[in-house]
Amino acid sequence: MKKFCDTYLKKLHIGNITTESNVLMAPLAGYTAYPFRMICRSLGAGLAFTEMVSANGLKYNDKATAKLLYTSEAETLKAVQLLGSVPSAFEYACKGAYTAGYDIVDINMGCPVPNVIKSGEGCALVNDLPLASRIIEACKRSGKTVTVKFRPGMNRNNIVVSEFARMCEDSGADMITVHGRTRDMMYDGEPVYEYIAAAKAAVNIPVIANGGIYSEEDAVTMMEKTGADGVMIARYGLEDPLIFARLTGRDTSETKLSLIMQLADTAQCYDELSAMEHIRKTASYFMKKLHGTKALKQKMYDCGNLEELRAILLQIFGGAQ
Repeated sequence: MKKFCDTYLKKLHIGNITTESNVLMAPLAGYTAYPFRMICRSLGAGLAFTEMVSANGLKYNDKATAKLLYTSEAETLKAVQLLGSVPSAFEYACKGAYTAGYDIVDINMGCPVPNVIKSGEGCALVNDLPLASRIIEACKRSGKTVTVKFRPGMNRNNIVVSEFARMCEDSGADMITVHGRTRDMMYDGEPVYEYIAAAKAAVNIPVIANGGIYSEEDAVTMMEKTGADGVMIARYGLEDPLIFARLTGRDTSETKLSLIMQLADTAQCYDELSAMEHIRKTASYFMKKLHGTKALKQKMYDCGNLEELRAILLQIFGGAQ
């Protein structure tokens, strides 16, 4: 099998920023908090994005929203994803204190969830190019590097991927990520490589391919069929973050046990309840292919403190590679 690192691995030039690899970790609501992002970066991810953060929530100083932006000096090349539909709220969020430490702002124009669509946010913006353009321009006024993640259209009868890609570039976006499924496909089915290839043909800025990558073979196929500049791993990155090391050719002795213990250590930057929530959610994804762990998983959710949780994690992952 062709190896990704031998053929497609390269640095990305995004505006005035250069990443060490073109293998990125997607923003995932509820999961890509600081401790998990640090694991992805240590394994070779060129960028790891925060989960989506409401631009409007930051405008009104919502503390729960702000909590999603925890970071430290140890996290280099910080990338935040913002969600919303009001240009002024995006501009405020990009210029405000909460995102001051972040180098890159990614705009969510691809979330297909019904409540997001009803609010005119996420993937709904592919139906409103003028508004999407004003949002990108508002973010660019902050002086930050700006990227956009979007889908090709709401359905296969309304594909706008080429014109939307050009609009992003014309509005100042420094990179785009195209999820190869339309909104009505949600997260199911094989991505349509032709849509991503069309975006790549339409612009001169970097184009990242996203959707349906669950192995190194999938990543190679994605690059071969789309001509993209890199790949973005989503849910499979949660299940097996070691894919970043495989794709970037990094030698590593890490195992799921060592990674979850690293995450447990880093998560202590939060209060105990928040730390335990993040550890449990991440460990649940790590466990997806482990058999005979149902009872231990229940114990993981029933335990009352971090010390007990660490002991249960040792039981769960002690023999897992």
